[in-house]
Amino acid sequence: MTVLIKVIQQPTQRAWLDQALGNLDLLLLDHAHCERKAAGVALQLIFRYPAHALLVRQLTELAREELEHAQRVDTWLEKRAIPLAPLPAPPYASGLKALVRRPEPEQLLDSLLVAALIEARSHERLALLAQHCPDPELAHFYGDLVASEARHYGLYWLLAKNYAPDPQAVDQRLAVLAYAESNLLAVLHPQPRMHS
Repeated sequence: MTVLIKVIQQPTQRAWLDQALGNLDLLLLDHAHCERKAAGVALQLIFRYPAHALLVRQLTELAREELEHAQRVDTWLEKRAIPLAPLPAPPYASGLKALVRRPEPEQLLDSLLVAALIEARSHERLALLAQHCPDPELAHFYGDLVASEARHYGLYWLLAKNYAPDPQAVDQRLAVLAYAESNLLAVLHPQPRMHS
């Protein structure tokens, strides 16, 4: 079941979409890295919180799905003869992770909400690419991923609600992090990235 909640505060700028559509090969390469990182985030949480049975069960499935998405993006890289190579990361994810508070249970809450924000932004941007990509087959591929990204950000939000000592405070903290997330995207990164 997908839980649709308002997570991101500011929509993506048109300048990002123009930059992305003008550099689809580079964006695909970054997308491949993003899917792997998303699987890694889920696995890190599983290893950090092994006693949280619901989290372990649900994030194990999410990590599996993220790796399947990575394989699908890899197929596109092969199809377009794009070698899988490293890319310098924009400051987006590191900027969000710097806001994660260290004591528990705040660290778990913030980690889940940061993951929700990243997945929500992915959902929004994949929907934009599905709508505007000039390659119909690639647009269809992006559209196929939209629903799962919505499910992912909803899952992280529900886990935050489940494990927060005060479930009412979750949305207040999410608003603070979402404001910071919008500020991180206020200046367009010089190279297109899924999260830049």
